[in-house]
Amino acid sequence: MKKLLLFTFIFSSISYSQTPCDTVTNRAGIYPCDDYALLSNIPLTTFEANSSSDSWGWTDSTTGKEYAIIALRNGSGYVDVSDPVNPIYLGKLISPVLNEFQGNWHDVKVYNNYAFIVSEISGHGMQIFDLTKLRNVTNPPVVFEDDGVYTGFGSAHNIAINEDSGFAYGIGTNTFSGGPHFVNIQDPPNPIAAGGFAGEGYTHDAQIVMYNGPDSDYQGIELFVGSNEDRVVFVDVSDKGNPQTLSEISYSDVEYTHQGWFTEDQKYFVVTDELDEVFNGNMLRLIIMDMTDLDNPVEHMQYIGETPAVDHNVYVKGDKIYLSAYSGGMRVLDISDIDNRNIEEVGYFDTWPADDRTSASIGDPGAWNVYPFFESGNLIITNFSDNGGLFVVTKNDNILSNPESKNDSFSVFPNPTTERVTITSEGTPITHIEIYDMLGKRLRVIEALDEMSKELNMAAFESGIYLVNLNKSTTLKIVKR
Repeated sequence: MKKLLLFTFIFSSISYSQTPCDTVTNRAGIYPCDDYALLSNIPLTTFEANSSSDSWGWTDSTTGKEYAIIALRNGSGYVDVSDPVNPIYLGKLISPVLNEFQGNWHDVKVYNNYAFIVSEISGHGMQIFDLTKLRNVTNPPVVFEDDGVYTGFGSAHNIAINEDSGFAYGIGTNTFSGGPHFVNIQDPPNPIAAGGFAGEGYTHDAQIVMYNGPDSDYQGIELFVGSNEDRVVFVDVSDKGNPQTLSEISYSDVEYTHQGWFTEDQKYFVVTDELDEVFNGNMLRLIIMDMTDLDNPVEHMQYIGETPAVDHNVYVKGDKIYLSAYSGGMRVLDISDIDNRNIEEVGYFDTWPADDRTSASIGDPGAWNVYPFFESGNLIITNFSDNGGLFVVTKNDNILSNPESKNDSFSVFPNPTTERVTITSEGTPITHIEIYDMLGKRLRVIEALDEMSKELNMAAFESGIYLVNLNKSTTLKIVKR
C-alpha cells in the first residue's frame, strides 16, 4: 500500500505520569479511580487523529515485549508498552481507503503475529499487518505499510478471530446480510474466503471459541456466539459450508444487544446492551446467560451497577470482568461467586473525568475498549472521543506495594515483571548490582559496571519478591510474576 499521507509527529505531546489511585480522594491525578493506578497516557494529538475506538494487544513471543494497538479514525497506531510508564509510540498504519470524513472507526484483532484491521469505510476490506516489524523500528514514529488487504468484503463493523482454529470472522460486513463472513487466515498474509452465514441476520459483535464447556453434547465444536441487536445467537460453525444454529436467547428491556464474552469455564456468557441505559433509564447493566445446555440457554442473573454510564465492550480474565463503560470509564467486577448470583464491583478507572452526567446519552465519550490480557497485568484503555487517547493502567498494589521501586536516584520498570526489567539511574552511574531473595540469599552479582541504565533478565527466577542492591548503598524491590 502506498503511503497516503505524511505526518509530523510530536513527541512532546506524550504524557508520562505514573500516578497511584489515592485511597482518600479516589483520584489518580485528574482521573476518578478505585484501586487502579495510571501508568501513562498518550493523547490523540500524538497519533494525529481526532478520535479513537477499539484496542487490542500483542505480546511478542520472541522478546516478551508487550505492544498496544489503538484503532484510530484514519488507521491504527502501534505502541511499545513493555515499559508501561515510558511507552514508545512506534508508528501508524494508514487506512487503505479514506472517505470524505477522513475515516471512520476501526476495529482490530491479532492472530499469529499479525494484526487484522477492518472499518465501516466502504471498500476498506481487511487490512493485514506483520507485527514483527515493530521489533525493528529504530527511529520512531514511522508510517508503516500493510502486508496485504483482503477484499472479499468491503466494510465491516468489527472483526473477531478464533486463534485456536485460525479463522477470522468479518462482523457486520456488506456480505451475508451482515452475518459473519468466514476467512481462513492460517497463512496470515494469504487469507482465503471460506463462506459465511446469513441465517440469523446482522451480527454486531461476536466471540468464537472451540467449545469445552459443561454441555457434553457439543464438546470440541467451533462455536460462534453473535450479539445480534435484539438477541444472542449460538451457531456451530465447525463446518464452514453448513453452519447450524443451536439456539438463541433474548432478555427483558432489550434495546441493543451489543457484545459479550464467555467466562473461562464457558458456563456463563456475559452480555452488554448498549442502549438500555439511554432509552430505559437503567443503571449500567450486564445480562448473564447460563450456558450449561447450549440447546437451551437461560438467563442466570442481571448485574446492576452504580453508574448510569453506558456499557460497551466486556471481557473476562480469570474471576474478573473488565468492562468499558464510556463516561464511566473502565469497571472491574469480581465474579468469583457468580454461581450464587453475586457480582461485585472491585475497581474502576474513569478516563473521562470531565463528565458530570446524571444519565446516559447516545454518543457518550469515554472508554470504548479495555484490553486486559497482558501477562504483566497491565491494561490498556481507549476512549471514543476527541480527547483521552491511549491509557495504560494497573492495579494500585503494583505501585503502592513497591515503594522501594523508585527513589531520588534509581528506578526500575516494569515492576511487577514477567521477564525483563530496566534499572535506571538519575544521577550516579550504576557500578554494582546484587540480587537477593527474601530470605537474604544472594542469587546474582553483576560487577564492573559503569552504566546509567541496565537491563536485567529475570526469566529464570521463580515468581516472588526480590531485593536488588545497587552500588552497595540503595535497595529496590522487584516483583516477579
